[in-house]
Amino acid sequence: MKNLRQQLVDAALAWEQAFCNAPAITSALSELDAALLIGMTHEQYCAAVQGTTAVSKGADFAFDGVRYQVKANRPSGKPGSFVTKVPKASNYELIWILYNRRYEIQEAWLWEVRAYKEAFDALARLSPDHYRKGIPLK
Repeated sequence: MKNLRQQLVDAALAWEQAFCNAPAITSALSELDAALLIGMTHEQYCAAVQGTTAVSKGADFAFDGVRYQVKANRPSGKPGSFVTKVPKASNYELIWILYNRRYEIQEAWLWEVRAYKEAFDALARLSPDHYRKGIPLK
């Protein structure tokens, strides 16, 4: 499975080099990476997402009775591509991952839903510094 992930990254980076923009693979990679960060195996992750689609509503996956939503950012490395805004989450445990331009995890943070709501419900715009106040996973 690790080889398959690397093949996808290599293809996306080759595409970006040829056509200037990388294909949208960050969500798919981040969901797998988040699952592995919290201790799921590849097999458990496969079972957890069986039957879902990229547009399925709700949590991205569940593990040990907890539903997780994953958000991620990947700056391209081009001028002006640094991350200043992060996506907001819904009613699930949040895992936020920041990648470098090669889709390597630079940092990952966990937020429990109650703490997330208390900290961020009233805020319209969130930055990486907000998420860095969570529980570090990497």
